Amino acid sequence: MAESQALLHEHQDGILRLTINRPERRNALSLALLDRIAAQLAAHRDDPGLRLVVVTATGERAFAAGGDLKELDAVRDETQALAMSRRGRAALDAIRDFPLPVVAALNGLALGGGAELAMACDLRVAAAHAELGFLQGRLNVTTAWGGGIDLLAAAGDRALAILLDAHRLPANEALALGLVHRVARADEPFADCVQDFLRPWLARSPGVLRGFKALSSAWRQALRARLASIEEGHFVSSWVHADHWEAVARDGRERNAGR
Repeated sequence: MAESQALLHEHQDGILRLTINRPERRNALSLALLDRIAAQLAAHRDDPGLRLVVVTATGERAFAAGGDLKELDAVRDETQALAMSRRGRAALDAIRDFPLPVVAALNGLALGGGAELAMACDLRVAAAHAELGFLQGRLNVTTAWGGGIDLLAAAGDRALAILLDAHRLPANEALALGLVHRVARADEPFADCVQDFLRPWLARSPGVLRGFKALSSAWRQALRARLASIEEGHFVSSWVHADHWEAVARDGRERNAGR
């Protein structure tokens, strides 16, 4: 699929829908794709008719099953790792700092970098079969794009166990932990669930939505100011460490064996 089609966008009825469209790659997140998300948000920051943004993905299998492995495999030294971390973080910061609420509609797996993208959004609604997984620890690496900070903000002292366990959390478990705000019923069309989730907020004036989001953004910015350099430093050092690349090789062998 052409890179230009990797992100679809639609602005209708006060909602900007950004749809990741790489189903053949389980909607993996390339840096160019993340740049496109940030660019779309920049283009709509001052839109007077906009009330909400929804970030979702094509299909039912994956919201975003991680970063683009082919791209990430080329990131080998500290300079490259730092550049990759900062580029992805800047794109996700565009979500965190967008002046209106941004909702992640998790149509499927949100793993690794996909979990970071989901948590960068202000709110999350999930399909019944969706799963959220901070799996970075399995590859002996830490969070790259601010997701660890977002998880701490959402889950408090439970966040450390989630990061260390590196397990997939089924949608209802994520709901119980406060990481997801609504889960569709098994018999409920996901699009209907999302629309019902958004309906009360579409009745709010843009000024009210912007005012409440400004408070939330300021709080998140203050937290990032304290913790971002810690997260970034540990990500870079863990990424270039031999333990990470040994885990990547082991994961590759296991994937191949499972085919």
